[in-house]
Amino acid sequence: LKIVNSLLKNTIRFVLFLLLQIVVLNEVPPLHRFIVPYLYFLFILWLPFSINHFTLLIVAFLFGLSLDYFTGTTGLHAAPCVLIAYIRPYLLNLLLPQETIEQSYAEPGVNSMGWAPYAVYVGFLAFIHHFYLVLIEWLQFGDFVYFLGKVVGTTLVSFMMIVLSELLFLRKGKYRTNAA
Repeated sequence: LKIVNSLLKNTIRFVLFLLLQIVVLNEVPPLHRFIVPYLYFLFILWLPFSINHFTLLIVAFLFGLSLDYFTGTTGLHAAPCVLIAYIRPYLLNLLLPQETIEQSYAEPGVNSMGWAPYAVYVGFLAFIHHFYLVLIEWLQFGDFVYFLGKVVGTTLVSFMMIVLSELLFLRKGKYRTNAA
């Protein structure tokens, strides 16, 4: 029953994050010349701790590919999604003791990690995602200051939107137990 609930919840999140990005955020004109609001990758960051690494990579690829399909881009979003999905377990292992991941809350969030580790987790993966996305988007370093400005600006806006999401939509931090 827990697996079915988790699958249903994450399927709904999959669809909602795609719709939010495609219907709302992609229609927002760029804020300044650097900043493009991206929030879709939060779906990958909110997946359960217990997800298998290979499954995480497949889900991230399908999620990014779905966004690419609806935005008419080829692999532009799939590649950064797979990259952050690949890095995610290693970063979680650095930020949290293994016992905490295995025996505490079911998914990453402020409740399960605390503000400081969660901010590092979200900030680092947002930066990596945006750096790789902008790098693929341009595939040039003609103006490195512009490139870096877009990465930093987009990362800061996304980070603020993630913090706002955490504050507005408090996710219930369900505590996992080993009892059946």
